[in-house]
Amino acid sequence: MTTAMCPGSFDPPTNGHIDLVERARAVFDRVIVAVIDNPSKRHMFTAAERADLFRVVFGDTVEVTTFSGLLVDHAREKGVDVIVKGIRTTADHEYETQMAHMNRHLSGIETMFLPTSPDVSFISSSLVKEVARLGGSITGLVPQAVELALKEKLQ
Repeated sequence: MTTAMCPGSFDPPTNGHIDLVERARAVFDRVIVAVIDNPSKRHMFTAAERADLFRVVFGDTVEVTTFSGLLVDHAREKGVDVIVKGIRTTADHEYETQMAHMNRHLSGIETMFLPTSPDVSFISSSLVKEVARLGGSITGLVPQAVELALKEKLQ
């Protein structure tokens, strides 16, 4: 059984993140969404809230965890065989390649890159939050549960 981990801050989860997890589910036996809890960053949603939003979307079809510290330590604890990262741009590729090399150096765990599906390649959490803050429509950019949660946060 091959276990993959899709890590990220996911603040908030977008349809791009959902697409990545769904595609990973089609390839791997077990998929874990790992929400990074980084207290030094200002997030709109807590790590627990972000994890709960994934649970609403996926139910029990994927495992959702939160963690702080090194990704590879959490991945080893969970018995992960491969880390899966989505790539939107060449800048993403450069950054994620460096991280993949470091993660492999630290743990031996390989990273697999999945290019983002074209229909969601322009979506980022930061853009979604900006559009929502400015009163624009985020319908179709995030799952409905995330859209409702964002509206509630911004009231």
